[in-house]
Parts: sequence; C-alpha cells; structure tokens
Amino acid sequence: MMPDLFDAVISLVPDANFCTRGDEIEWVTEPAIKPTKEELHAEIIRLQAIYATKEYQRRRALEYPKFTDYLDGIVKGDQAQIQSYIDSCLSVKEKYPKETV
Repeated sequence: MMPDLFDAVISLVPDANFCTRGDEIEWVTEPAIKPTKEELHAEIIRLQAIYATKEYQRRRALEYPKFTDYLDGIVKGDQAQIQSYIDSCLSVKEKYPKETV
C-alpha cells in the first residue's frame, strides 16, 4: 500500500501514540517534538519514492513458488524438485529484474 500520512508520522515519531482521520492527526499523547505539516509532506514524498523503487519486489512476491515446495524437496532428497524450485525463482527474478539507478 502506498505510504501515507500515517506512515510518515510513524517514520518521524516512531513511539508516537496517535491516530489519523483523513489529513488530520489526533495525538493521544503529545510527542516531545511534533513534526510540521511541511516535514510530514516531505516524509510522505520520500517514503513514496522508496515504495516506487520496490515495485519489482512486490511483483516477484506474487509469483514466487511456495517455499514449502523447496523444503519438501529437501526433506525427500529430491534434487529435481529442489532444482525446479530454484529455476522457478530465477525465472521470476528475470521477469522482474531489480532496477538499478
């Protein structure tokens, strides 16, 4: 899920006790230092930029085979099953390569 105000508050004030309602923050306990709206906005943009660079990870996660297939192959000593799992993972990695900047 795309980072939002809630994520920005958690990032800037990790021990904060609060809730968000739309674009408003309701502080249950006032933090020692409250981030400004500008700081929160900048943090949302920063977190969203990081999120965007991880798209390949989210796509891979949806297509990777179940890790239990790999474990089952290990337990049975089935090298063909283990190799099939590895090949499937490598295929997904090739389909969604890690973006280099």
